[in-house]
Amino acid sequence: MTSVSGAPLVSGEETPARPTGRESVLAVTGLLVVTASWGSTFFLIKDLVTRVPVPDFLALRFAVATAALALVAWPAVRRLSAGARLRGVVLGLLYGLAQILQTEGLAHTAASVSGFVTGMYVVLTPVFAGLLLRHRIGVPALCATGLATAGLAVLSLRGFAFGHGELLTLASAALYALHIVALGAWTNQRDALGLSVVQVAVISCVCALAALPGGITVPSRGDDWLALLYMALMAGAFALVTQTWAQAHLSPTRSAVIMCAEPVWAALFAVVFGGEQVTLRMVAGGGLILTAMYTSELGNSRPQRDAQPSRSAPSET
Repeated sequence: MTSVSGAPLVSGEETPARPTGRESVLAVTGLLVVTASWGSTFFLIKDLVTRVPVPDFLALRFAVATAALALVAWPAVRRLSAGARLRGVVLGLLYGLAQILQTEGLAHTAASVSGFVTGMYVVLTPVFAGLLLRHRIGVPALCATGLATAGLAVLSLRGFAFGHGELLTLASAALYALHIVALGAWTNQRDALGLSVVQVAVISCVCALAALPGGITVPSRGDDWLALLYMALMAGAFALVTQTWAQAHLSPTRSAVIMCAEPVWAALFAVVFGGEQVTLRMVAGGGLILTAMYTSELGNSRPQRDAQPSRSAPSET
């Protein structure tokens, strides 16, 4: 597979994009913070969408995130090459379409089933990495993927029937996996900020197109606006910039396993702030996901024979 600009994408054994060390630790920590921000939004969204339609909420959320990032990071966008901007558009389309398909699927299936099927990106990511980037997935990564999938099932599933909603949600999971793989292949430290701005702008446009047919409803309450601003700035703009930067240092499969911490954080916030009770299902599912993350990190802590050097910016042709 080649990049949009014609530069070859990474191939060979799947190893971290950078050697193990301080930057790798920061990247893992950054992704964990991102998953915590995503997990903290579940009980907020559950309340907000009772008053604001989901497509309208998504359009407003990403529009605010775009405005905030453009305000502080427009020079980074101007520094991007034409090829990098095109890659940002492709990444934004993948993520935006995934959001719409996931939302539409949620209207036709149970939230718990939707959570599990969406989490199948952790399985699809190494598959796509193998097919598109020719990555050879090691035993620790395979074990981590299996453990994470089992953890998602324990946390989410309460019966399962595959129908229209599940099919749409599975399509969204495939797009999320493609986004993770492409982001890991195309991002680098120099372009991370500018690439994030382009991505979130495209996501905003995609969500706005989905919301326009029925008109866009805006929140009428102050607390709804505060929740929307938090989700736009923390779980939107900040999260996308951090994910883009972190994936310049981590392999796609490793990133996907780490991002499985999202439902663990969601359960924790639901208990602390949403008044839910701790259940055996939460403890068992969360334990499996945390074990998967430990397994993944243990595998990446071993010396890599073919570890790649520090990634530079892709060449443009």
